[in-house]
Amino acid sequence: MPSPSTIRRLNALALFQSFAEERITAGDPPKGLEAAWAARIGVSGATWSMAKSGSRPIGDKLARQIEHHSGKEAGWLDEEREPAGLTPAEQQFLALALKAYRGTNSDGRKQLRQWLKGFGSGA
Repeated sequence: MPSPSTIRRLNALALFQSFAEERITAGDPPKGLEAAWAARIGVSGATWSMAKSGSRPIGDKLARQIEHHSGKEAGWLDEEREPAGLTPAEQQFLALALKAYRGTNSDGRKQLRQWLKGFGSGA
């Protein structure tokens, strides 16, 4: 289970991603979206940069501030939720797994599935 700090960071990143997608869809250039997001949630660009990288944990005060300026109820950042999309690392992993799956015969596919099932269960 992720730490509360990690949960808050991931949820804040999801809010930023949603904000960025909305702005890009509206025709805004990607450059400057980080600064626009920081201004929207009432923090400096440096504070947002440290919060998103994890070098500055999102404490209670900042969490409530982000929620308030994002139109979320208090405590929203503290709830673990499924990611909205795949991270680049997840996309790379899936591409590699798909390549391995497609590059073998039915016996190899069966072994790969069994190995993955066993890997996740610690078997």
